[in-house]
Amino acid sequence: MSESTTPNPRARRIRNALLASVFTLGVAGAAGTGALFTNSPIALADPVRVETPAPADFTAVVESVAPAVVSVQVKTEMEAVADRSMMEGFDDLPEDHPFNEFFRRFGMPRGFGNDDDGGRRPYSPRRGLSQGSGFFISGDGYLVTNAHVIKGGREYVVTMDDGRELDAEVIGTDDRTDLALLKVEGDDFTYVTFATEEPKVGQWALAVGNPFGLGGSVSAGIISAEGRDIGSGPYDNYLQIDAPVNRGNSGGPTFNTRGEVIGVNTAIFSPSGGNVGIAFAIPAAMVAEVIEDLRDDGTVTRGWLGVQIQPVTQDIADSLGIDSTDGAIVADAMANGPALDAGVEVGDIITKVNGKGVEDPKALSQTIARIEPDETVTLTIVRNGTEREIKVTLGNLSEFDQMQRAEADRDEDTDMPAEAGSLDGLGLTVEQNPEGDGVVVTGVADDSPAAEKGIQAGDVIVAIGGRSVEDVTDVEEGISAAQEQGRDAVLFRLQGENGTRFVGVPFERS
Repeated sequence: MSESTTPNPRARRIRNALLASVFTLGVAGAAGTGALFTNSPIALADPVRVETPAPADFTAVVESVAPAVVSVQVKTEMEAVADRSMMEGFDDLPEDHPFNEFFRRFGMPRGFGNDDDGGRRPYSPRRGLSQGSGFFISGDGYLVTNAHVIKGGREYVVTMDDGRELDAEVIGTDDRTDLALLKVEGDDFTYVTFATEEPKVGQWALAVGNPFGLGGSVSAGIISAEGRDIGSGPYDNYLQIDAPVNRGNSGGPTFNTRGEVIGVNTAIFSPSGGNVGIAFAIPAAMVAEVIEDLRDDGTVTRGWLGVQIQPVTQDIADSLGIDSTDGAIVADAMANGPALDAGVEVGDIITKVNGKGVEDPKALSQTIARIEPDETVTLTIVRNGTEREIKVTLGNLSEFDQMQRAEADRDEDTDMPAEAGSLDGLGLTVEQNPEGDGVVVTGVADDSPAAEKGIQAGDVIVAIGGRSVEDVTDVEEGISAAQEQGRDAVLFRLQGENGTRFVGVPFERS
């Protein structure tokens, strides 16, 4: 008897369901990629195919670098705040008073102890302990960590991978990049080196450190972004990694698969304080530069231009009648600063340093910082639409940080009534500044062009269109001049709580 080829009812139902599924996918594919049936360039182009190796076993890397990574313990001193109100009425208690027996059995109220004569005195300062991570960069005991890890410390103890504890001293710190260099005694430490090749997004990243004080821990991920600005300072240029990093990892290294340091773990983005897959590391190239300076003399030397700068927004470019938004506009030039002395003016747009293009204010800050003080640089600027060059001999940023800038007090009294005006086309109301030159913004209309650009009541308009403002009439004339020149926006120079800045305010369109 021959075997029947007709499937049973259950098998037929399963077969039909599978065919239906395959058909559905086929229809979806044809509908979604209909261009495959045409002669379009999309159809003829080869799809992207990348051959990537399987994830590596990181054991060899970890075994090599782990002895160079340490835990950094920082002992701080915190003054105990004595609550003397708790002791009121207790200073002269009789010896046989029941409270004296209570204090002897259960201790003094918080903030008080016993002196040598049995009397009560404030407790001595309490000691706190904070922890972070670090790593050796030389066999003779130099190691790197974050400046914020050791801030406020009095004693520093390094715990090695093998459990040994060594006292460390601070060689130098740099708050601007959040880096610190420590030193322990010895000459035979396992150390690691900085990567010389720029890391790339998508490459493996191994974070090694001391999360939550647990000791040497390793986590793996990839570099998820580069050039991140997290608002911590003018030199922000962080690598973003998704390797799990938590509190206590600060100051620890991030490695590539060759065991080279590509960054120093510094910050995490976390609403809860724990890892959410976004961590930031200082790039190795920046770390190497700063640490070299700290190792020389304990300080970092940077060039100083002496200007306050801001981005050239499209509105600012429109108000100046220029096409490009590259460069940094000078919002203020500091008195006796190198730039002002060399002839740089407020409103100048710095586009190049020594012939190299400047993309934005951060690029300008980083470029100047890498140049030694007392060196002369050539700035290419745009002033009133015309490009020119100015030579500036840089100052020393460290010396500037130490200077106490005197602020002139304005005690001028005036009986002149405040002149007021309305700039309805921009959404502003202003009046004469009673404390000096310029006009004060007294009101900003909701949803107006001025409000959208962040102008606030209390800001002082000190210049418009490059011309100084003495009264409301100057502002009105400046607006009219910009409109007559066919500009899409008018450029204000403002003074406010955050210093001096330029704001390009577009005109309302009818």
